[in-house]
Amino acid sequence: MAQGGRWPVLIGRQRETELLTAALVQAVDGASGSTVLLRGDAGVGKSTLLAWVERAARERGFTVLRSVGAETETDLAFGALHQAFWSPLQRSGALSAHQREALESALGVRSGTPSGFAVGAAALALLEEAVRTAPVLLLLDDLHWIDSSSATVFDFLHRRCAELPVVIVGATRPDGPAAQTWSAEAADVRALPRTEAALLLGTCYPELAAPARDRVLTEAAGNPLALVELPRQLADAQQRGTAPLPEQLPLGRKLERMFAERLDKVTPEVGHLLLLGALATGPDFSSGEWLRALADENAREILERIEADGLARLDPAGQLVFRHPLVRTAVVSAASDTERREAHRALSESLAPDDPRRLVHEASAALLPDGDLAHRLQEAGRDLARRGGDAEGALLLERAAVLSPSSCDRARRLTWAAVMAARGGQLRHAAALVAELRASTVPQDVAPLFAYAVVYADQSHHIDFESSAKLLPAALDALTAPGADTFGGLVEQAYFKLLLAATYTDDPWAWRALERHRGSVSEAGRLCLQAWTDPGPDAAAALRVVAEQLTEEQEAGAAWLLLWTASALDCPEGDLWQRFTGLHGYATQGSIAKAKCHQDFLLGHWDQAPVCLREAEIADELGYHTNALMFRQHYAHFLAGRGDEAGLREIEQAVRPTATRARMRYVLDRLTHLRGLAALAHQRYEEAYAHFCELTPPGRLPGGPPWHHALVFDLVAAAVRTGRHEEARAHLAAGRAARSADISGRHAFLFAAATALAAEDDETDEAYRAAYAVPGAEQWAFDLARLRLAHGAWLRRRHRPGAREVLRVAHHVFRRLQASPWAQHCEEELRAAGDFVAPPPDGTAAEPSGLTGQELRIARLAATGLTNKEIGRQLQLSPRTVGAHLYKIFPKLGITSRAALAHALDGT
Repeated sequence: MAQGGRWPVLIGRQRETELLTAALVQAVDGASGSTVLLRGDAGVGKSTLLAWVERAARERGFTVLRSVGAETETDLAFGALHQAFWSPLQRSGALSAHQREALESALGVRSGTPSGFAVGAAALALLEEAVRTAPVLLLLDDLHWIDSSSATVFDFLHRRCAELPVVIVGATRPDGPAAQTWSAEAADVRALPRTEAALLLGTCYPELAAPARDRVLTEAAGNPLALVELPRQLADAQQRGTAPLPEQLPLGRKLERMFAERLDKVTPEVGHLLLLGALATGPDFSSGEWLRALADENAREILERIEADGLARLDPAGQLVFRHPLVRTAVVSAASDTERREAHRALSESLAPDDPRRLVHEASAALLPDGDLAHRLQEAGRDLARRGGDAEGALLLERAAVLSPSSCDRARRLTWAAVMAARGGQLRHAAALVAELRASTVPQDVAPLFAYAVVYADQSHHIDFESSAKLLPAALDALTAPGADTFGGLVEQAYFKLLLAATYTDDPWAWRALERHRGSVSEAGRLCLQAWTDPGPDAAAALRVVAEQLTEEQEAGAAWLLLWTASALDCPEGDLWQRFTGLHGYATQGSIAKAKCHQDFLLGHWDQAPVCLREAEIADELGYHTNALMFRQHYAHFLAGRGDEAGLREIEQAVRPTATRARMRYVLDRLTHLRGLAALAHQRYEEAYAHFCELTPPGRLPGGPPWHHALVFDLVAAAVRTGRHEEARAHLAAGRAARSADISGRHAFLFAAATALAAEDDETDEAYRAAYAVPGAEQWAFDLARLRLAHGAWLRRRHRPGAREVLRVAHHVFRRLQASPWAQHCEEELRAAGDFVAPPPDGTAAEPSGLTGQELRIARLAATGLTNKEIGRQLQLSPRTVGAHLYKIFPKLGITSRAALAHALDGT
């Protein structure tokens, strides 16, 4: 990539620029938002693409907001948010007093402890205000170095901006958190092919001799930054070809070393100023402050030498802007420990005593234990956590622990750091801190907090539930004792962790402790326990009432409980999971994703099945191994429904050994159920019946999770097909006595469907009509199609009218779900009814236009002028999913706007 005047001239980035252009066009023409994530290694050209899209957006009238992550700024909570939103906040006239207070508190300009949701909602309100006058482009460079609190807000915004003309473009390393967790359109920015690399090199260095050119092309390996920087390391004679080239050139991953070698040549004064500039990050660090820290009357002259050397420059705001983030990294890495401490000390002394940044620099400068500094760090860390910055607060607590003169204080602070790190999504690090604490003596006054940290790491990271039943009952006893320290609401969180262990393992000690402490938790906690033990009638209605009564502040603590309750009841009504897609750490976002995967299976959104595997990979990458196991189990549901027994065996081999070791009866029972479901798909009814009877013997509903009640349709189907009509009716009688149909809408439909299957001939028609008439029956796509298949087969065998119509509808659904064995069963029935069934076209997922079936449906609806929200309502998709499909549709059809859709679809 060459520099052409002020703006970069891109070479070889057609795919990326088309994607970015489509996002801008959609925001202007469709007034809907989108997110594009540029992923790539250092120096590959992500920042240049951001500069290109910034120019393109400004030419289209966009307002541009920008934030750049910095490695030395990751512990500055909301620092990156400050960069992007400080200016619009100052100009805003539409924020409510509550929203302004929340955002100003997060940005540190006023005291207060806003909830994380309030900060995200306030930032969203600023965007809503800004787009009234122009679409907005939010650029996020170096996302992998953006502080966790800001990153969570940006994640919240990217999930909520689908209906606003807002384009978010982020750039991150491939292993950055956003690259793993953001559900955004991703563009992997790769090294340039040799032809394009040669064009870039020739544009930047037209007089470079052939030997030098070939050598640089080989060693740069297509990395644009290396192509631009490596020739700078050559002497003039080497560039002209009149002197031999060195044996080795710095290249690829060694770019940082290349900058370090350039730093070796600078004077001590220049190096000191560069180090101060690298450490004095953040929008509030003016040039006056860090130049005062330099205490050198020749500072301006030194700055001029730095700019002439091409390492950095001073921007109008007084920030030292480095040529590339690797320069900043190299500056910090090249400095000795002593030099870094001296620089931090100088920076701290340049700041006012009450400036929160001073404390961070003091801590970095400290070498010996310091009780007063440790205490101040602890208070600052706890304050950060109250403002939503758990991950950054954990860093300060760790630093406080290191500086603690007392071993007891050190253990207390490390315990808090472990809990805060876990809450902030840093689970691997939290597990490491727990392991360190287990090797030491933890003071008794923080024993409940330590127990919670141990269980958190064991449950989520180690897939081990043994410590839950051992530690949490005693922890709850201590937390609920009169006058006890509750550690900021730990009772509810410990209760949920124990409830999770009980539902996974069915440990009787855990259930007894939960019942004993039922009165110590909120209504949401009590409802969750009830849902998993004895749901009773109208449990789903009770869930909706509790959810509607929650305030935004209460949602963050209750999200896990409500989502787990909904999971128990098979209750996606009202899209409860969508309420919590806001500002929460991965721990909650993982629960949301699991709820969404389960809902996708129940509602027939089976094209989303691969999301389960992607989420499993993300969870494993972040250390949430129990989540990864559960995502794979969710994927197994889709495989069983489709009758894919080979895929089901593969997943089971990956899941069952771990679940067996951890005594996760919940998972093992589910796998047994899925074996039976797959056997049903292939009409092996005896085998299916045997599997279902392992879980719920006919005529008897064992106590426990309500999903045992939901097996009624499967068990009755297998019983009827094996001639066990009495057993089927006995099971229905047991369900009727237990009021299974009253648990939730899905339970009502399944019970009615099972009743229809087992009805006597003179009652069958009425029973099927009753099942179809259950409110919301149409949303359970797979189960409804199975009911129609059974109904159509019954009608055909009795030569009743309407069999073919019912079978055709079922057949269409099974094809859409790619449930081939079920579709084949429909075809057999249709042929027996004298109906011709056309074979599916080769490559059923593709249309002649190159669009998938889902893409074609979305394209045709968009061509009629419908908005993303209206399309999503018709197809039961989120507006963001519709937008993501449109990004892929535009380049496939060779267009860049919705206006061109109708013409492009004429031939499809």
